[in-house]
Amino acid sequence: MAQETIELRGHLIDSLILPRVLDAVMAHRGCFEIQHIEVGARAEDPSFARILIAHQDPRRLEVILKAAMRQGAEPVERKPARLAPAPADGVFPDGFYATTNLDTSVYLGGRWVRVRGPEMDSGILVAPSRRRAQTVKMGDVRRGDLLVVGHEGVREVPVESRREPGDFEFMTSEVSTEKPKGALVGKVAALLRAERAAGRPVLWVCGPAVIHSGAGPLLERLIAGGYVQMLFAGNALAAHDVECALLGTSLGVSLREGAVTRAGHENHLRAINAIRRAGGICKAVRSGLLKTGVMRACVNHGVDFVLAGSIRDDGPLPEVVTDTVAAQKAMRRRARKVRLAIMVATLLHSVATGNMLPASTRVVSVDIQQAAVTKLLDRGTFQTLGIVTDVQPFFRELLLELGLGM
Repeated sequence: MAQETIELRGHLIDSLILPRVLDAVMAHRGCFEIQHIEVGARAEDPSFARILIAHQDPRRLEVILKAAMRQGAEPVERKPARLAPAPADGVFPDGFYATTNLDTSVYLGGRWVRVRGPEMDSGILVAPSRRRAQTVKMGDVRRGDLLVVGHEGVREVPVESRREPGDFEFMTSEVSTEKPKGALVGKVAALLRAERAAGRPVLWVCGPAVIHSGAGPLLERLIAGGYVQMLFAGNALAAHDVECALLGTSLGVSLREGAVTRAGHENHLRAINAIRRAGGICKAVRSGLLKTGVMRACVNHGVDFVLAGSIRDDGPLPEVVTDTVAAQKAMRRRARKVRLAIMVATLLHSVATGNMLPASTRVVSVDIQQAAVTKLLDRGTFQTLGIVTDVQPFFRELLLELGLGM
């Protein structure tokens, strides 16, 4: 029977780390023996467990060990990480280690080396000296690059959900329309204040519903108040924001009267054309063509924005990055700088951004559709706090909590 002894350290009980490891053993019909366990006497004290895991099938044991490692388990017998060269540009070697968004280290040259830029769905690139390691996307790898293969010599550190009484809990997969919105929005406001006080940038990921719902001016006030330093969006948000600024409509619907205007379906095209004639959003702001709007506020307040294009875009606006891979890289460079990301009414951009964020980055997802929030969690961004509500009420209440309300 194949067997391996592992050790777990940390807040094993209240973070459910120990039960998850044991569940993984039982789910794969393995067996275990807890050889030693020490439970912390106080909330801040870590616990320790040494567990022997066994299975008749060595391959099943590998699956169990992989699940245990993702909870922070370490084999008692440390083995160096195995490396293999990339066989061609843009191709990982067979058996490559696929990363998660957890902090990860690899055992190289007799010591643990932390992997830079933790991000899910990547490989681990090791420098020739074997003293440096970083995540790498498949398209960026070059022939001969050394990558980690297998799971030996790899350690992941789980994000623990332990908290003091009264603290805000982010580590939850429960998303419900019945959760108290006021309390949640109040905590989000507290997080925004903390990030601003620490001088750290806050990332907002927004969909066009922000404009359609009439919440654009509310987002402008957040920008002016210093609570938005980065914005990820698509062509649609910017195009309808410009349409609103120039023609007073979004998707042809008057935001003042809530009624469809005559030939309003043409308005977004006319707005895009006007910006293209001006040479772009930034030039349109500087020339005085754009006098209001979210994009104008971004330009005037130095918000770093990335507009990632899609195949359905009209125009698009000159600032839109139409190369998908280039847009990913632009977003990734910025995403690694933030510790708080707030995603509002945009499923695809939310999932894309969530895939780039380490598990240590707090994420808030706001959407009127509960399934949209749940899907972000299911795709691996498990640190997400979901708030199921309409866009405009969320912004209004957030502004009130921040003292920026009417």
